[in-house]
Amino acid sequence: MAPDLAPGIRPGSSSGSDPGERRALRRALLERRLALPTADWASYSSRVCAHLEAGFPQLATMAVGFCWPQKQEPDLRPLIEKWAVAARKGFRALLPVVLAENRPLAFRAWSPDTVMLADRYGIPTPATGEFLIPEALLLPVNGFDAAGYRIGYGGGYFDRTLAALHPRPLAIGVGFELARLDSIGPEPHDQVLDAMVTEAGLFRPARPTT
Repeated sequence: MAPDLAPGIRPGSSSGSDPGERRALRRALLERRLALPTADWASYSSRVCAHLEAGFPQLATMAVGFCWPQKQEPDLRPLIEKWAVAARKGFRALLPVVLAENRPLAFRAWSPDTVMLADRYGIPTPATGEFLIPEALLLPVNGFDAAGYRIGYGGGYFDRTLAALHPRPLAIGVGFELARLDSIGPEPHDQVLDAMVTEAGLFRPARPTT
């Protein structure tokens, strides 16, 4: 069993009904990830990329939205750059653009020579370019559970984006095993992932049997 994340906060203890409890859980999970030694973070990121490449070869021919790594999130850039260099038909690397609070994200194409600017949160984002529709999204997580739900940073951007896009893109969570919970206590607006990838492998959400 994983150790306590913080006094009174345990994996799977979020009820989903107490915003303060979820904030405390999110903060504790983030602190746990930030405490990763740099060598472990680099090793885990490399393994996440390897599992993504092996488990989802179709991504090399799709428009793939990913996130610039922040706060020791998995660094997917080596894999994204590998796909970009391979230049298989259909592949586009996309980064999210925050248009406004409480709105879905937009996406612009990215390549290693793209001119970048820091957005309102200090995250690098393409400075210009047309908005494109992702066919797959690689979503960083602060926490995740076996049912396929994730905890992000609390802004709700990816939940709104997944709910707004039609057809819905393939949604793959990316994170580390230290973020695994029994349950995040999902709320009505929480969007379920299609799969979750960590340094330990690829996991599909547990679906209730009928």
